[in-house]
Amino acid sequence: MKLIRIKEGKDRALLRRHPWVFESAIAKGGADAGETVRVESAQGEFLAWAAYSPQSKIRARAWSFDEKQRIDAAFFAHRIAAAVRARARFDIRSNGLRLVHGEADGLPGLIVDRYGDTLVAQFLSAGAERWKSVLVDALLAETGLGQLYERSDASARGLEGLPEVTGWLRGEGTTQRVLQEHDWQLGLDIAQGHKTGFYLDQRDSRKRFADYTARLQFQRVLNCYCYTGGFTVAALAGGAAHVTSIDSSGPALEQARANVALNGHDLARCEFLDADVNASLRRFAQEGRTFDAIVLDPPKFAPTVAHAERAARAYKDINRLAFKILEPGGVLFTYSCSGGISADLFHKIVASAGADAGVDGYIHERMGGAPDHPMTIAFPEGEYLKGLVVMRKA
Repeated sequence: MKLIRIKEGKDRALLRRHPWVFESAIAKGGADAGETVRVESAQGEFLAWAAYSPQSKIRARAWSFDEKQRIDAAFFAHRIAAAVRARARFDIRSNGLRLVHGEADGLPGLIVDRYGDTLVAQFLSAGAERWKSVLVDALLAETGLGQLYERSDASARGLEGLPEVTGWLRGEGTTQRVLQEHDWQLGLDIAQGHKTGFYLDQRDSRKRFADYTARLQFQRVLNCYCYTGGFTVAALAGGAAHVTSIDSSGPALEQARANVALNGHDLARCEFLDADVNASLRRFAQEGRTFDAIVLDPPKFAPTVAHAERAARAYKDINRLAFKILEPGGVLFTYSCSGGISADLFHKIVASAGADAGVDGYIHERMGGAPDHPMTIAFPEGEYLKGLVVMRKA
């Protein structure tokens, strides 16, 4: 077994069972891409079994901290079974859910979502890529399904020195699916949609938005970065009189229209704008147009901490503009899916945006990803999605 040795004093994270080993922490050693290595302290003590990635700054990702553990097909079958069993204990009201969430489930670099009778997987690390066929067999055996589509087209693959790959690994046929979520349905395309086809992590936030809409009787709703209209459908299900939805993707807006119709809502209650969100918010402010509720669910502005400062300015700008057009007593659902923006920093950004807009508000809730997208005690980086529900003071 090949090994890598950690520099003196650089083993504290591994001793806390954090799964990442950065290039700068390694004193010596190496292996082929995805190969399992023994990770040792500077004194030669066992720390972990890990998958080696020669081109990534995260040079190794731990599979196990048990020296007696064998990293083989049985190991992966056990980890996948544990992840699937865990989801059965969560309150997930949908036929679409995340079955494997990377490091949180002890499988770094592996993301697996289920859409009805189909699995969609992303193999984002050298280790996951090396064990791909074993992982696919274990996933299908554990779920009893026969279809698995690969969406290994995320930018993280490039950091691992891996090419983007998509297509059927098992099964074939149409990539169109209809997701049953809470009291509504949402159409999607697992081959073309964002991530693995859809944003399953916002499932519970969409339900909360529908609940707020029903309870507070929102009349005019604005859904920014609406993608395929999940929050739009939720608002209509909650009884909103009119929903304006903005996105810069024409195909996403077409799917949003289709999702509104799929749920039997009148398209006359909707306005879809193929436009830039910032420019639209400024135009609404100039026109004096206001809303009872606004959703800000932008794309990832800060993939890493290094991008945080620039991203903070972008988040502040859109939240400041949103506060300006939010009616007193209105509610803002605002989110960041950037791993480089902590929950505390995001709160400070929103507070600063409110101050610049001359607005104060009550924080009703802090939001996060749905429970099938967990973070763990040992891996706080799993908390990439964070949100605030803010009611503007009258």
